[in-house]
Amino acid sequence: MRVALVVHRVTLDMSSNMETIKTALNKAANHGADLVLFPEAALTGLINNDDPSHDLPLGQAIPGPATDILGGLCSERGVWLAIGLLERDENRLYDSAVLFDPNGKIQLKHRRISRDWHGKKANPSVYCQGEELRKVETSLGSFAFLICGDLFDDSIVARLRNVGPDWVLFPFARCFGNDADVQAHWDKEEKEHYLARVKVAGTTMLMTNYLADKDIGGGAFGGAMVVRSDGFVIDSLPLGKSGILYIELQR
Repeated sequence: MRVALVVHRVTLDMSSNMETIKTALNKAANHGADLVLFPEAALTGLINNDDPSHDLPLGQAIPGPATDILGGLCSERGVWLAIGLLERDENRLYDSAVLFDPNGKIQLKHRRISRDWHGKKANPSVYCQGEELRKVETSLGSFAFLICGDLFDDSIVARLRNVGPDWVLFPFARCFGNDADVQAHWDKEEKEHYLARVKVAGTTMLMTNYLADKDIGGGAFGGAMVVRSDGFVIDSLPLGKSGILYIELQR
């Protein structure tokens, strides 16, 4: 399969972000992608601040208007799409990701299980976590999601190993919160932690992070990589730039 991992720039304008997502998906489809992967909270950025009056409007119903648009585009272009979205379910908010098939139907939804996407004092009746971790069988192989901090929780990774997907879709949102040389800091300090966790998971992982300025939830430094189950980086994009990483993968 030909996979496209998108690193797009997120702004505070959701309508603009949706247009950016649509443009990137069309570009990936034009380049022959079978599957297109976007980061965590791709429509808004991870800009929640633990104030429900601010955060609940960021959430999308799944299914709902946003997923109808994305599903329609998948159907039009005949591609699989994996994307992270903040999800609103009545007055509850989740950090979620969905996988659409080429007919525009949602085949898999994952609600982030790890808790650190919100503050420790956030209202637990509003800021919620998922419980399920499952895979879906497709013509491209079987897929499961982990979202960001899920990868660093031993119990969640153990559950993933029991599920045993062919591929793990890993949308994430990450910044360093300082003025360090981001690429150098990543290469020296952070990258190996991610590779080590992929080795623990034991499954090839497709990973992508959005790009955003610091006024958007502290920012995000971008970057995408495909990491083999033994921790070897098959290919990657440099940090700090929007773009699409194309890669051919076989089971």
